[in-house]
Amino acid sequence: MMNNNEQLAEAAFTSQSVIFDEIYSGNTIVAYKRERVRSHVLQYLLPGNSILELNSGTGDDAIFFAQKGYRVHATDISAGMQQELKRKVTAAGLDEKVSSELCSYTLLQQLKNQGPYDHIFSNFAGLNCTDELDKVLASFNSLLKPNGTVTLVILPKFCLWETLLIFKGKFHTAFRRFFSKKGSKAHIEGTNFKCWYYNPSYIISRLKGTFDLLGIEGLCTIVPPSYIEGFAQKHPNLYAFLKSKENKLKTRWPWKYIGDYYIISLRKK
Repeated sequence: MMNNNEQLAEAAFTSQSVIFDEIYSGNTIVAYKRERVRSHVLQYLLPGNSILELNSGTGDDAIFFAQKGYRVHATDISAGMQQELKRKVTAAGLDEKVSSELCSYTLLQQLKNQGPYDHIFSNFAGLNCTDELDKVLASFNSLLKPNGTVTLVILPKFCLWETLLIFKGKFHTAFRRFFSKKGSKAHIEGTNFKCWYYNPSYIISRLKGTFDLLGIEGLCTIVPPSYIEGFAQKHPNLYAFLKSKENKLKTRWPWKYIGDYYIISLRKK
């Protein structure tokens, strides 16, 4: 059974399911983030691999990987998101490549389709909506084939861009990651829920012994976060410059640790 915060998050995202794509489809930096994450994942996939996607949303990533020839089992706690995903998958003619299941990532032991899979994938901080990430991580070993891989996109405890917002007087946003031990308040369309922040060391330590680290990349470390609206359109030359710098520095210290997100991949031993 989902905990209270998961139920609140489910209600929030279900309320947005029909208009979710419309809200974010025109955001240049969201498109940049998706391209970065997908490129990162593709380097670990082999032809015909199977993917278990957690918090799959409306299915943009599931459809992308299915069109590349991979089989995707897309899971989410939001019934609304799952309904929209199924509609889009059918419209794209990918029903044989993409399956779906309503399931919380904290209850993966109840997943009907247990795989095993070649890759587990979770994008854009869906896993930050739980304070039980350790439980999620503990379930990966049994769901993966030998040498299977995992890619997670997570919000860390410090973001350079957010901290700099103190100079614009946005104190809540600037400091929200610093005071989030009991969860930071988030909301969508009036529905409140909490999110937690996790550094790469948290994931590495809990998977130590069964997984090896493959790589970490900072995402929106030098490029501004997507919620800084219109940045790419207002400052196209600066945006192109920042993208080039992030591409060079994304795997280096400290840049890989201080972005809005980080992308982390590990391989099962």
